[in-house]
Amino acid sequence: MVMEKGPSMSLGSLGWMKESAQIAHTVARAILLEKEPDNPFFANSKLHLHVPAGATPKDGPSAGCTMITSMLSLAMKKPAKTDLAMTGEVTLTGRILPMGVFIVVYQVKEKTIAARRSEVKTLIFPSANRRDYDELASNVKEGLDVHFVDDYSQIFNLAFGEHEAAEKLSVRLHCFDQIFLRRGSCGNQTQFCTMS
Repeated sequence: MVMEKGPSMSLGSLGWMKESAQIAHTVARAILLEKEPDNPFFANSKLHLHVPAGATPKDGPSAGCTMITSMLSLAMKKPAKTDLAMTGEVTLTGRILPMGVFIVVYQVKEKTIAARRSEVKTLIFPSANRRDYDELASNVKEGLDVHFVDDYSQIFNLAFGEHEAAEKLSVRLHCFDQIFLRRGSCGNQTQFCTMS
């Protein structure tokens, strides 16, 4: 993310993820207003969200919760919990939608394996995908702290609740959809989620 003066957001070449990014921006603004009413970040900043990989058309967008978390981390100057991966699209009311519309069990399995490969232990999935996760083999799920959420407020508590802030300048959030966000920038992290 790149910041400039002015209360707006530039979306670069997000293609069909633009609506997802716009919703994330709207929800992040509403949450910041609730949590820190005197924080002028969104009123005084112009954001440019750069997502080189975008969404996989057959899967649908599911990076909304990660974009919101990244924007809030930047706005509040507060790192999100490290070792955290999430997926799920968000509505304007903050409701978390189930990921994907095709081959969901495959997506849950691949995303869980990708997190394990990256040594991420805390995963957040939409509640609607709990059954898909439960169907995975026990060795795939072993040692993971998995949370199923219905509303972004649950993600907020998991990401920004009490946790060690040892890496104050190196905030790392993982979105299962090959989006790697770091405080002040974002780019593609192919090693995190290589889907075959």
